[in-house]
Amino acid sequence: MAGYAKKKKKRQNRTAMLGIILVVCALLAVLGYQTVQLQKRSDEYSARLEAVQQELEAEKARTQELEEEKVYTQSKQYIEQEAKEKLGLVNPNEIILKPED
Repeated sequence: MAGYAKKKKKRQNRTAMLGIILVVCALLAVLGYQTVQLQKRSDEYSARLEAVQQELEAEKARTQELEEEKVYTQSKQYIEQEAKEKLGLVNPNEIILKPED
């Protein structure tokens, strides 16, 4: 009977080891899956970050253009140009030549 008890204990040890191995394999599989999912998320966030940075650079350039336009619209040159184009005004020292019909 002592031999039977040893075999039973050995079988229980093997079953326990097999159970532990299966649990570890399951944990590794879950961990691998989560790692892949996190990598996908990281890639998506990196792409989104790059897009936002490009948009930010474009907006900075646009802001710079608007600032330059603001300065230009407050200049004497701009005021004279608008007066000539929209109101038909001329400087006192300019001579206007009209084409003959």
